[in-house]
Amino acid sequence: MSQPQKQSHPVEMGPIEPHQRLQKLIADSQRVSIDPTMPINRYYRSGNQIVETADRALRDGNLEKAFTFYLRFVTIFVELILDHPGYKSVLPTDKQQTKDKIKKILPRAEEIRQKLLEKYTGEYRLYLKQLQQEREEQEREEAARRQAKAVAAAAAAAAAVEEASKAAGSTPHPGTSTPSAPPAVAVITDGEAKLIDQVLYPSDFLTDRNHGTGLLLAGEAADRRFDRALKPQPKPSAPVTAPVGFRSIVVPNDTMRKFLELAAANTAANRETCAILAGSLAPAAGFTITHVIFPKQSGTSDSCNTMNEEEIAVVQDRHNLITLGWIHTHPSQTAFLSSVDLHTHCSYQLMLEEAIAIVCSPKYRETGFYNLTPYGMDAISQCRQTGFHPHPAGQPLFNTAQHIILSDAVAVRVIDLR
Repeated sequence: MSQPQKQSHPVEMGPIEPHQRLQKLIADSQRVSIDPTMPINRYYRSGNQIVETADRALRDGNLEKAFTFYLRFVTIFVELILDHPGYKSVLPTDKQQTKDKIKKILPRAEEIRQKLLEKYTGEYRLYLKQLQQEREEQEREEAARRQAKAVAAAAAAAAAVEEASKAAGSTPHPGTSTPSAPPAVAVITDGEAKLIDQVLYPSDFLTDRNHGTGLLLAGEAADRRFDRALKPQPKPSAPVTAPVGFRSIVVPNDTMRKFLELAAANTAANRETCAILAGSLAPAAGFTITHVIFPKQSGTSDSCNTMNEEEIAVVQDRHNLITLGWIHTHPSQTAFLSSVDLHTHCSYQLMLEEAIAIVCSPKYRETGFYNLTPYGMDAISQCRQTGFHPHPAGQPLFNTAQHIILSDAVAVRVIDLR
């Protein structure tokens, strides 16, 4: 059943009670999960990118985004990472470094929480004031309409009497007077109405969280397989624009050519090939992909599994590189993100919101540059199915990335660890 529409207010989230609004933000921030099939060292290596994103948002004054990413980091590395099958293999030094980060993040997040509560309270009060003004304006307009209606009715009655007198051929008897318009009608308010007849509260936030911690409960993975031909397609329902706050990623034009040259043998054998996109961040210019790193891997016609990822960590440490996404082939399919690809990329984008997936289709001469939509990130991070499987239809799960810059000014370097 549809709800009656309320008049929009300048304060977008003003109608939501401040504490409820904050709780909604916390619930949304914790809507994350980790992929147990993803090497655990990728989470530990990329965790600082989440913190860096939060720090930048805080410097820019974006409290909601800063709070969201700080809380995401804590959710992953306090609760979720413990259930990863590779947790026992994490080096004690990596665990300790993460604990140290959490000790710094928690008081910072609490300070932001207090500021957000103050901000939401102010916006809520502004909403109440605006609602009061709108009610008073509506009452004034209603009073004016009633008065105008009464005056018009009185005038019509007087005109009718006069017309009737003329029709009877008589004139008013001396001493009598024609009806006059009644005095102004008093405004009827029916007493003091309540200021708010219906405060908008968020509907049930999340039901799959532990009431003690607010964190996600582990779900059971279903091992269902579907035909890969059931591929989701980007749905440009509206003009796609670069996500607000995203930093650009410079992609050297020779990236795809060099990658495909080294993937040619696998492509000829109808096997997928994948590699890591790594690079650096220039504060004023965004990210630049400088390296394509091929890990040891095994591939099939529609999948690719990496191995010995600790070797990638060594390379990235040696060259001071951060992970910016991944690239892989579809040797016999078009360029798109399959359901498995969506889950793979979700883990990259969870760590770095600007992370991209490049898909090369040699057979169809297509290259796609993709990232998950906010809806896609939410849907995929909550999905517990494995293998090829359908996802909910409706809003697009991924789109063509709009924050990339193809450039001939830089050349990519290839490191093959196979």
